[in-house]
Amino acid sequence: MIPTLSASRAALAVLSCLVMAACSPSAKRPEPAPLAAVSPLMGVKLAWKGNVGASGSSVAPTVEHGLLLVAGADDALLALDSGSGKSMWRVDLGAPASSPAGYDGRTAAIITAENDLVVVEEGKEAWRKRLPARSFTRPVVAGGRVFVHQADRSVAAFDAGNGARLWALSRPGEPLVLQQPGVMLAVGNTLVVGLSGYLAGIDPDAGRIRWTATVANPRGTNEVERLVDLVAPYARLGESVCVRSFSSRVGCVDAVAGRTIWSNADQGAAGVSGDAEMVIGSDADGVVRAWNRATGAELWSNARLKYRQLTAPRLLGQSVAIGDADGWVHLVSRKDGSELNRLSTDGSPVVGSPVLAGDVLVVQTQKGGLFAWRPE
Repeated sequence: MIPTLSASRAALAVLSCLVMAACSPSAKRPEPAPLAAVSPLMGVKLAWKGNVGASGSSVAPTVEHGLLLVAGADDALLALDSGSGKSMWRVDLGAPASSPAGYDGRTAAIITAENDLVVVEEGKEAWRKRLPARSFTRPVVAGGRVFVHQADRSVAAFDAGNGARLWALSRPGEPLVLQQPGVMLAVGNTLVVGLSGYLAGIDPDAGRIRWTATVANPRGTNEVERLVDLVAPYARLGESVCVRSFSSRVGCVDAVAGRTIWSNADQGAAGVSGDAEMVIGSDADGVVRAWNRATGAELWSNARLKYRQLTAPRLLGQSVAIGDADGWVHLVSRKDGSELNRLSTDGSPVVGSPVLAGDVLVVQTQKGGLFAWRPE
């Protein structure tokens, strides 16, 4: 049975809270692994830093077309030049952001905690639309349309010019949802969306599913254990899209043929990064693992950062950047996971995954700190 819009809204308001409580064990967390002294083997220089203020929501920054899009204090969406940190424009949202921002070089889109889809044209609000359910996933802006993936696992398309809804795709309701970004991206003329534990290829013109490829199947005896939604960030290279299924598996899918290439068991809540050779993720205990992108064979693992509540990693050249709950950014070798350097911020948790803008690595913290480094 597909819930009505009012039923979906009520269910999400209650069940989103339930799943977050259920996924946060009351037992005391293990002590984070102590940090050993590190001799920097990779030179890094602070390019710029700033502060946009604590936003009241932990929304990851995004980099699109040279702009760094961040949710700042006073319920604002800010666009900064990613190379220098210079402010380009600022738009008041009227509520905290609940999703990262999407941007196609002209049009930006973001979703607020009030369920408003806010669309910005050249630094000014163009229109906003109230959605029937909450959303935590970055909107995709492409082909004159704005695509939205809502927390009830429905997908909708809107005309980027006037906000008219073009189509909506709903799934049978499920009892619990995750309050974290899911997976949605454009691959050629296909909108690829994570729906529960599988990727679906959707016709962006008509809203019809073209194919599905399973990464994880629901398992367990209760609704929390059966949550297998795909979570951001993802690692896309051409037609290959690699993703993590919440607390279940990591796998890669051919997004043109619509088939699963491989899928490995690995418990974790943060997404993955990757390039042509490997996929890298951090699991629930803070163990960082690398897999061969083509086969899924494990290449190496690093347990020296256990229980440090790691972000998703970010591959950059010969190193991998990972943030933690104490505001450290760890740079480890892509070859074997050994530590190359350790960068400090303001001591508050790193939000989302580090992002790469050209040759600049940028992180945002819960206190609103922005830190950008450039390899020497």
